[in-house]
Amino acid sequence: MKTPYNEQQIRDLLSKVPYPGFSRDIISFGVVRGIEIGEETVIQLVIATNDTGVATELRERIVKALGVMPGSPVVKVLIDVQAPVQSASQGPVPIAGVRSVVAVASGKGGVGKSTVAVNLAVALSERGLRVGLCDCDIHGPSIALMCGTRERPGTDAQGRIIPVERHGIRIMSMGLLLEDNSPAVLRGPMVTRYVQQFLRNVLWGDLDVLVLDFPPGTGDIQLTVVQSIPLAGAFIVTTPQEVALIDARKAVAMFQKTNVTVLGIIENMAYFIAPGDGSRHEIFGSGGGAKEAARLGVPFLGSLPLDPAIRIASDSGTPFFSTDGDNASSLPLLNAAASVEVVLKRS
Repeated sequence: MKTPYNEQQIRDLLSKVPYPGFSRDIISFGVVRGIEIGEETVIQLVIATNDTGVATELRERIVKALGVMPGSPVVKVLIDVQAPVQSASQGPVPIAGVRSVVAVASGKGGVGKSTVAVNLAVALSERGLRVGLCDCDIHGPSIALMCGTRERPGTDAQGRIIPVERHGIRIMSMGLLLEDNSPAVLRGPMVTRYVQQFLRNVLWGDLDVLVLDFPPGTGDIQLTVVQSIPLAGAFIVTTPQEVALIDARKAVAMFQKTNVTVLGIIENMAYFIAPGDGSRHEIFGSGGGAKEAARLGVPFLGSLPLDPAIRIASDSGTPFFSTDGDNASSLPLLNAAASVEVVLKRS
């Protein structure tokens, strides 16, 4: 019996069904694997999640969306739920193909941690390493903007996410899955699950280094990652003033308690050079990062200036890093990259 609708019409309706927790639809997300039209309309999906509620919600949304088709068809939704995420209780397990993982963290937001993460990844890539960059800040992703891409990640036949490539690095960020200005409406457990999905269910391929851009603080995401993935080390980003250093100490303490090596402290927004007379102004104080590194017994990797050029580069999606050793903005990144190379030689 000929039906009054076709597969394309069904796909058009399904393209209006968002994946739970995202503004992106299930067609472009790549989870719809088959559509069969007959006495029943059968929709086949493959999803990777540990949340059983996702399948239930998807089924309800699909049935409702297809309910407007002529003839009131019987809709059957078959969902293959896969669980690729390794439980943190089973101990740290390496990511397949990834030689080492380093984190860029801070105890406080607004200190330029993501700027450091992006430019560190580029610095490592320019030194001939195969590099990935994972944005672990689910609620405030900025890596996509800083890398200058809005490209949607694809998926393979197994439902694994294919990272976007930009500036010689492989990138994954919630910002690549959301529409502009759309928030990620997710609660605590779901947030940590999505971070695990980004780590375990992304086709990173063979990498020398995967750089993780942590969200601010020392919460669930940070603890979940350090408990489930072996970290080769972590970099702490701070600004010179005490209000930032207080939180930087907490971040260092967290890594020390979880046996993760702190590879060094990078001080951001340390000084401003006036364009007129070249005078130096230490707006947020002086020497706080170096003093804190000495107190904690960890390397101090250098200071980044408060420079409009860095802000312009980040907003335009072009990392500011330069291999020119005379560039003050490059020296801390060169030092951090050298620290990673030492770690790689030991592994």
